[in-house]
Amino acid sequence: MDVGQAPAGVNEASAPPAGAVDYDEAPVTAFHRRVAVASVGGVFCDGFGLGIIGIALSIAAPQLALGPAWIGLLGGASLAGLFAGALVTGPVADRVGRRPVFTSNMLVAAGVSAAQCLATNGTELLLLRLAIGFILGTDYVVSKALLTEFMPRSLRARRLSFLSIAWAGGYACAYGVGAALSSAGPGSWRWMLLASAVPCALIAPLRLGIAESPVWLVRRGQMERAARIVRESFGAAVRPPRADVAAKPLPWSALFSPACRARTLVACAFFTCQVVPYFAVGTFVTQVMAALHLSGGYAGGIVYNAALVAGAAAGVLTVDRISRRSFLIGSFLVAAGAMLALSAASSLPAVLTIALFALFAGVVSAASNLVYVYIPELFPTTVRASGIGLAVAASRVGSAVGTFVLPVVLSEFGAPTALGACFLILLLGAVICWRFAPETGHLGLDALDGLVAPARDG
Repeated sequence: MDVGQAPAGVNEASAPPAGAVDYDEAPVTAFHRRVAVASVGGVFCDGFGLGIIGIALSIAAPQLALGPAWIGLLGGASLAGLFAGALVTGPVADRVGRRPVFTSNMLVAAGVSAAQCLATNGTELLLLRLAIGFILGTDYVVSKALLTEFMPRSLRARRLSFLSIAWAGGYACAYGVGAALSSAGPGSWRWMLLASAVPCALIAPLRLGIAESPVWLVRRGQMERAARIVRESFGAAVRPPRADVAAKPLPWSALFSPACRARTLVACAFFTCQVVPYFAVGTFVTQVMAALHLSGGYAGGIVYNAALVAGAAAGVLTVDRISRRSFLIGSFLVAAGAMLALSAASSLPAVLTIALFALFAGVVSAASNLVYVYIPELFPTTVRASGIGLAVAASRVGSAVGTFVLPVVLSEFGAPTALGACFLILLLGAVICWRFAPETGHLGLDALDGLVAPARDG
């Protein structure tokens, strides 16, 4: 296709002028910023909704007669819901588009989150946490896919990295809100859970006018609609995505084809081995520190959550400065080292123990940028949402099990055993990524699709 030629299926009258820039190199507009804010806000809601449950359960447990098994179930319920939501949403978003889910899920999340404050027993709260997890699972998929496909190449990694800051910020903010409300009496846990509806209600209106991904439309053969969205959102001087790379829809099984299966393994293993210790330790950080005989558990938890936010910010500055592989493997090794030190040492000074927890939190949070940047880069457009959804689902199976098991292991075997298991999981992630993870930095969307071109014939 010539540089100034209109894509197939686009009327000459609506074609961009000669000298127009490629879609992947478009200058940043107000629409780009709106998509970024709407996506980042949704991920903040995800982090807040998942983070609030740990501190709320510490107060709700005696009122609702919740033992360790029930606490583990409720702590892991939203993660189990995430599994289903992400797994279902991936193929749907690849078939019908990203927009329908993206524009509606935060409004639903606000209503279900608010309903938590009315729960009268563990069963009701469990069902609501499962529902919230399902809704958040849909957002894990569509926010990453939509933002990846709207952002210009030069800013894609940096903008996607902001999702990590938003998630860590939401998670840490939930802890801060919970700590602030903890002195509000026996019913304070209800106010904590009700608070998780507020950010969802605030972000929902920002999503209503977001258009469908032009990249997805072109791959589905809807050239005219894609060209109209590009023209209305970015101006006439931007060419729509290339139509000559359009491909027939790929089945979900294409994720396991010879061209994709190593990438699918890396996405699932990376995400799972990262979030299992992340959630297991983060959800019950106060209890873990208490098991290590640290006084001032809330203070230690605040340091831990501050490290999450600082690490996410550091990750934004790092993600484009070193290779994806180096960032990925190195972060696993450093975090594993911190867990090994915590599990192997029988008695450490309180300051050093908290510092090691903060190191773990900061490094894993920094590397969580790669969840938003690297995983979407592993898959072609036609199965990008499905690949993201499968990786999220795999990670949530592990993290739900880990979050359920951790309080039981703490009670039966102590903190060193629990932290030793986290070390082994992190080490496993490092080994798998060292063996199979490809380098994807600085690739455009067309190049990313071309990496797995053989899968289109499968």
